[in-house]
Amino acid sequence: MLNTPRDIKIYLCTGCTDMRKGINGLSVLAQRLLSEAFASGGMFIFRGKQADKVKLLWWDGQGFCLFYKCLDRGKFTWPKSKDQGTLGITRAQLSMLLEGIDWRSPKWSQPPKYSG
Repeated sequence: MLNTPRDIKIYLCTGCTDMRKGINGLSVLAQRLLSEAFASGGMFIFRGKQADKVKLLWWDGQGFCLFYKCLDRGKFTWPKSKDQGTLGITRAQLSMLLEGIDWRSPKWSQPPKYSG
């Protein structure tokens, strides 16, 4: 589970990002996109071209943290934009995004099956 501070600003970086980039490359990209949020400790989410991988980058006060998730099946829901920009999302939307749920209009793709 990813535990983020309640007051952190979360920015979805639209477009696709080269997933070979590490902390240094992503931090330069984040700083270019939104320098004021970068300095105040925002979290940046990047998605790869195949849409099955995301990387989250944030500053925790001591250094950069990098979280990487790759889906076995399916794709991460992302805004349609070829331009590189940012879109603010909530912590709840981030949770849905990381679970592979369409965070823009949340609904179960497959309802849970209960055993009893």
